[in-house]
Amino acid sequence: MRRKTGSRYITGLGLLLLLFVVNDWRVQSAETSDPAGEAQSEKLRAVTPREALELVQRNRDNPNFVILDVRTPEEFEGSHIEGAVNMDYYHPGFQVELGKLDKTKRYLVYCRTGNRSDTVFEFMKELRFKEVYPLEGGILAWGAAGFPVAGQKHQ
Repeated sequence: MRRKTGSRYITGLGLLLLLFVVNDWRVQSAETSDPAGEAQSEKLRAVTPREALELVQRNRDNPNFVILDVRTPEEFEGSHIEGAVNMDYYHPGFQVELGKLDKTKRYLVYCRTGNRSDTVFEFMKELRFKEVYPLEGGILAWGAAGFPVAGQKHQ
């Protein structure tokens, strides 16, 4: 018995359509949204100094917002963003301590130039933190933009 070419064509189209539907579902599932409709990828992204300042200002009284400075204690004492907490990236127990942080809070993470905070950002994503914003260019970019720092000198 010979099959008709038309039925193969329709079957092939059906399979192709099924693949598109499944792929679309997977993409939408990967970009989960919060109740406000903000895509999860928007909560795990680098921010410019201007965006970081706006984030700090919007969350000034938010107990679920943490400014995390991952430089050494000496760098932190020299200058830091007001309200920041220090967690030394070079401390041997850093990754363990990072894992103990509340993963549901919102974090602005920075270092001197952005290198350490980029690495910390990747750690935090792997640990499934919900909302993390590394500061592009670190505190040097923050200071160069003219934004305020606490401490004695600019690092």
